Amino acid sequence: MTIDRLRLLIIILTLGACSVSEPSVQSVTVMTINFQNLFDTIDDPDKDDKAFLPIEAKQGELHIATCNEVPVEAWRDECLHLDWDDAALDHKLNTLAETIRQVNDGAGADIMVIQEVENQFVLERLRTKKLADLGYQPAILVEGTDARGIDVAILSKFPLAGEALLHPLLLPDFPQRARDTRGVLQATFVLPDDSLLTAFSVHFPAPYHPTAMRIAAYEHLTSLLDALPENHHAFAAGDFNTTSTEDARERLLDANARPHWTLAHDVGCDDCKGSYYYGRDKNWSFLDMIFLAPARGAKTTAQIRGDSVEMANHYPPQRSKNGTPEHYDSNNRTGVSDHWPMIATIEFIEKQ
Repeated sequence: MTIDRLRLLIIILTLGACSVSEPSVQSVTVMTINFQNLFDTIDDPDKDDKAFLPIEAKQGELHIATCNEVPVEAWRDECLHLDWDDAALDHKLNTLAETIRQVNDGAGADIMVIQEVENQFVLERLRTKKLADLGYQPAILVEGTDARGIDVAILSKFPLAGEALLHPLLLPDFPQRARDTRGVLQATFVLPDDSLLTAFSVHFPAPYHPTAMRIAAYEHLTSLLDALPENHHAFAAGDFNTTSTEDARERLLDANARPHWTLAHDVGCDDCKGSYYYGRDKNWSFLDMIFLAPARGAKTTAQIRGDSVEMANHYPPQRSKNGTPEHYDSNNRTGVSDHWPMIATIEFIEKQ
């Protein structure tokens, strides 16, 4: 065999090997995290933020009278006596930053879906002052109409493909509870291979509301998924407020989630108990979840890597002495949040 023929044979074999090689894979790490009342220190007359003000702003007769009408003792005490000054806020931001940095060896998740943040200003303070080296794009938050002023938001390392939208949750059967709901925040991102990933950030009605309100929220989310273009991969994440007790009784996830999505804790997190602990009932729930829906018409398919799904709960202040989520206590500078974050890695694999 001549040298030229030998070279040709090597080229042919090399090309053949390439044709049967493993498909290329890119991945995105997603985190859902409940900030448990991240408020700034400024009174907003359109929001019920009276508990989160410096103590000197709480001395007026009107403020004291309003706080005394709060029915829950712990909340009433917080409204009257919590000194939510700049130092308190800064400490809170530090604890959240450390919680975020425990993911990806300090780099943080690629996309964070966030609940219970008052406004874009305070989220930008977290991004620019505490996470500036991690590469997050400007915070995404569209103001909603929740009476307390707690919104859903997103921090992403990928650029937006267009304007983010907030889809209000309409509940005509529950008009008296309309201001105790949050909409679904939708944002689409351009990944490095130019494929599109749509994120839905959710915070469903709280468990003390009727089950029908959460069913309506699931149906709302499904309608948004169905409206996406065929080339959009999608994930939904956040605080779904579906307790294990309610799910066992009503089969909410079987009826409203699993037919449309892959649930991260169905494919991984085998040793996870949940993201939230109800002390009164002594049981765990996955209030915080991540859902995935691969695109119907993209050049790639998407899947959740099972071994990537876990609770991001290794930062010591997150855990109580009983091994449960440690709520944030500003007075004592302890805890982080009453929810543990969930993380999962989404893999995008070229179709063969």
